[in-house]
Amino acid sequence: MPRTINLLITLSLLLMGLIWLLGPYNSGIELTPDKGPFWYYWQLPDPTWLTRFSAWGGFASHQLFFWWLIASSKKKKAAGELSYQKGLQKHNYIALFGNLFFVLLHIVQTKVFYDGLAQDTHIFSGQFAVIILLALVLILENKRRGLLFGKQVGFLNNIRYLVKDYHGYYFSWAIVFTFWFHPIEITYGHLLGTFYAILIIVQGSLIFTRYHQNKYWTLLLETFVLLHGAVVAYMSIYHDTWPMFAFGFATLFFITQIYGLGLSKRVTYYCSAVYIVVLVIFYQNDYWQMVEVLRIPFILIIVAVVLAALLYLIHTFIIKRR
Repeated sequence: MPRTINLLITLSLLLMGLIWLLGPYNSGIELTPDKGPFWYYWQLPDPTWLTRFSAWGGFASHQLFFWWLIASSKKKKAAGELSYQKGLQKHNYIALFGNLFFVLLHIVQTKVFYDGLAQDTHIFSGQFAVIILLALVLILENKRRGLLFGKQVGFLNNIRYLVKDYHGYYFSWAIVFTFWFHPIEITYGHLLGTFYAILIIVQGSLIFTRYHQNKYWTLLLETFVLLHGAVVAYMSIYHDTWPMFAFGFATLFFITQIYGLGLSKRVTYYCSAVYIVVLVIFYQNDYWQMVEVLRIPFILIIVAVVLAALLYLIHTFIIKRR
């Protein structure tokens, strides 16, 4: 990958080191015992208007900054004042330092007030936001790598231009919401999730640069969810579900994402064959259980198709008729 991206990844890792050094964050707080799958454990047992304001105020400010950055950058591009460049431009530096400020703000906010948006939102809201984000990426990449085994779904290309023009607004909301949903914590799952969120925030900061479209960088962002999802599942009380996440996202890679790397058909087929052997060995005691590796790809592909259909209908029968 380009040196600039490697540098930004390194700086993100250093930021994670700072987060770890400043922990623990829930010292002196007696968290409410786990109440089941619909309960988010890491939240204050006795929130106040001030703790809520610290989280919602930080989130709203961060989101407005990101939306302003996208809107102003798109306006300048439309006016011919900026274009895609190999290096970073003024608006990229504003984005990177602005987002760094809000990441540091969330660290301080957690240290002082602890709570996040989870206090007032559903535990699965952040997950659904990311699922839709990943599905929209499938639509965006359909023209370049196809949706299934390198084959394009032409219908998705009919709406791709609309997703391409406006995806930044949704992507920034999804990741900023997810970032502020959790308090900063130093469990392995939280650290991986925070690192993942920071990487996607970095991607949003690289708007209108060639880095933003680098296939290896974007693939890293797509597939990092495999590690995060598997680790979080393994550490939960439902730890037996970790193979579904690990092999589910791995299966998505081999049926969709690998075809965007420009590999020869022979290399692609060899890699896929090795992966199938790994699945057979892992599930040798219960081959029927292997069906779980198809759940995540199936869900994401269906969500992508449904979203494309909804966007097409909205654009055709509502927006165009105004």
